[in-house]
Amino acid sequence: MLVAYDDTLTRHLAGVPHVERPERVRACAIELQRRGMLGDRIDVGVASAAAIRRVHDADYVERAQRECERLDAARSSMLSTGDTDIDASSYDGALRAAGGALVALDHVVAGRRAAFALVRPPGHHAEPARGMGFCLFNNAAVAARAFIAETGEPALIADIDYHHGNGTQALVGDGLSYVSTHAMPAYPGTGAAGDNGAYGSGTLLNLPIDARGISTEGFVAVWAAALRTLAARLRPGLLVISAGYDFAAGDPVGDLGVAPAAAREIGRLAREIADDCCRGRALFVLEGGYDPATLAYCVAETIAGYEEGVAAEAADAAAIPAAQRAVLAGVAA
Repeated sequence: MLVAYDDTLTRHLAGVPHVERPERVRACAIELQRRGMLGDRIDVGVASAAAIRRVHDADYVERAQRECERLDAARSSMLSTGDTDIDASSYDGALRAAGGALVALDHVVAGRRAAFALVRPPGHHAEPARGMGFCLFNNAAVAARAFIAETGEPALIADIDYHHGNGTQALVGDGLSYVSTHAMPAYPGTGAAGDNGAYGSGTLLNLPIDARGISTEGFVAVWAAALRTLAARLRPGLLVISAGYDFAAGDPVGDLGVAPAAAREIGRLAREIADDCCRGRALFVLEGGYDPATLAYCVAETIAGYEEGVAAEAADAAAIPAAQRAVLAGVAA
């Protein structure tokens, strides 16, 4: 699988004590190199203003740039719109994170293949007019909107992160659909199943999970049911996975008690949907996951699962908790 990554992604918050630290992507790159998975790698590049402004208001983009650039190299601060630490490199880093998703998308579309944008800062909490939750620009949404604008085909973003992507939900419509599993109650407090429905030419499916956790089999079964149902209904031209791994057991920020091995099944499911509905086009964009070793393992396992080209293991629908089963039944009806 193509991987979009380079060392410029380690500049944001370098030297600042923070869970969203450069070691996250560095550990992933090392693990992929160790497994022989980094041979097909491209640099990330910088997203254009036009691409960012398909998703974010011009005033917000200018504010983020201004607030980052007025910091000197030795200082960090908080973005004025939300709980996101920034330093002098953060605006450029955010453009490169979005740029990584876009350059990966170019290869996905041209080659009808899969790619993994191994980028930071993450993006799914970034709303059109504010950054929050460690996020400045919504990388997955920037790529999905670019795809829709350039091809006229719909896109589906599937968010596996522990936290709800409030920023992505705010963008549903105009060809963009979004499905998310996430802990509730948990930051940012959004993502209720009551929000679900059709929004213009987009569909929203929230599958909140009790923050006390879910079985590994239940988690995989939820995703198997959700992806198969939505893909058959929406027939998206592109599948984007907001690949946050803080659902994994032991994560210091999330932790739904799900075994990291579930990442391989997510990769297999994504391959199934991409091949069946999206002409082989799948884009993974890194979100959360705050234990670098576990994160690196999950990223590598996701890629391995996708590249195996074998069917996902049969997931026992009985393992899906009653609350998620009820939401899925409503979607399938």
